[in-house]
Order: sequence, then C-alpha cells, then structure tokens
Amino acid sequence: MTREQVRRVTEVPLPLSEQQRRRRRRYLEIMSACVVLIVLAWTVVPQFSMRLALAMSLVAAVLPPVAVIVANRKDD
Repeated sequence: MTREQVRRVTEVPLPLSEQQRRRRRRYLEIMSACVVLIVLAWTVVPQFSMRLALAMSLVAAVLPPVAVIVANRKDD
C-alpha cells in the first residue's frame, strides 16, 4: 500500500453496532425529554401558567419526528 491508500484511524468509520448504539441513545434522550415535558406540562406547570404549559406541549409534539430524523441520520 502506498501512503495515499493507507487510512488514518480518524477516517475509519465506526462499526455498525456502535453506530446503532449511538443512534438508539440519541433517540431515547430526545424521547425522554418529550415525556418529561408532557408530564410537567399536564401536572405542575398549569398551576403557574397555562400558556407555558401549552408551549411545552407544543414543543413535546414536535420532538418525536425530530428524534426519528436525528436517529436515522447517517454518521459521516
């Protein structure tokens, strides 16, 4: 192999199992945030501000599609 053909360690892609683990982790983190927002918006926050509770619910409604997009994004 010539010098140009040798791959550097930083250029080698991660194994598929590691990529899947990272994707699953990102998905679970975003969906956990979604669940926390919904629970807080429906239980604690309405006592203080109904507008804030509505805003939190709207953000929580947007998070599931975002989680899917982030989890299915290719790692470059």
